[in-house]
Amino acid sequence: MSKTWFITGASRGLGLEIVRAALKAGDRVVAAARRPEQVTDALAGTEDRVLPVALDVTDSASIAPAVQAAVDRFGGIDVLVNNAGYGQLGAFEELSEAAIERQFQTNVFGAFNVTRAVLPFMRAQRSGHVITVSSLTGIIGIDGSSIYCAAKFAVAGWSESLSRELARFGIKATSVHPGMFRTDFLDASSVSHGDLEIDDYREIAQARRQSLDASNHNQQGDPEKFGPVVVALAEAAEPPARFAAGTDAMDAFEQRAQELTGSVTEWRELAQSTDFR
Repeated sequence: MSKTWFITGASRGLGLEIVRAALKAGDRVVAAARRPEQVTDALAGTEDRVLPVALDVTDSASIAPAVQAAVDRFGGIDVLVNNAGYGQLGAFEELSEAAIERQFQTNVFGAFNVTRAVLPFMRAQRSGHVITVSSLTGIIGIDGSSIYCAAKFAVAGWSESLSRELARFGIKATSVHPGMFRTDFLDASSVSHGDLEIDDYREIAQARRQSLDASNHNQQGDPEKFGPVVVALAEAAEPPARFAAGTDAMDAFEQRAQELTGSVTEWRELAQSTDFR
């Protein structure tokens, strides 16, 4: 049975690849983007099954009309993909309060607000799947990415809780944790770096920028293979609460599992000392 998808950040990168994969699977797609004309240009010939809608996830007033347009056109929403976001890199002290707020407004509160608008329709139909794109950095902390990590950890923890809260209504929730994919994520049009300069960080910040520039468009992840994976998750009867997309992301999952197991082993006695005896 075909599904209706609502995908944010759908005009390029991994979001556009999810749109293409859903269409190839025979589904209908509401492709939400700040510039929906880019969706129209990229997907010419699919107008009968694609509805481009204007949506800036940081603009709460634009969310409800976009969701209502999806319901009016296709009758409901079966899969929501919270994909819109950007990378705010830089050490914590290199980021201003305004830069941190922008990151959370987009990557965290944007996903929250879109999901809040969609869930009443999913609850009414007693079915649905909320898929939120987190990151490898939503599993392990990365030097020089503390605020981006914080945002991706936040949506992953939220999504895991949603998977429990919404199960009673027949709604599933999955956070997808991509590793490094060969998109424009590290291009100047997508990524942001620290907006404060501190002498102690200057050398490492320059080295980090050079390393990222060298890896840009050389990442091991194939974007065209990402979309079908998300479609497979949406079709799964029992999807996981968290999914690692890519060998590097899977390695991060394993690293975190080993670290937690090691911490339990090393600190068990001290941890248990807090209990009433």
